[in-house]
Amino acid sequence: MFRKIMTMVLIGGSIAIAACNTVRGAGDDVKSAANAVDNAT
Repeated sequence: MFRKIMTMVLIGGSIAIAACNTVRGAGDDVKSAANAVDNAT
């Protein structure tokens, strides 16, 4: 029982960390695109 709970906690934590990195990366991409548009005008 304890092993199942620990496995679920570790999987959940891994997904949360991966999601945060993905959202942060998407934000950086949008910021980069906005800077490129500003520099082009």
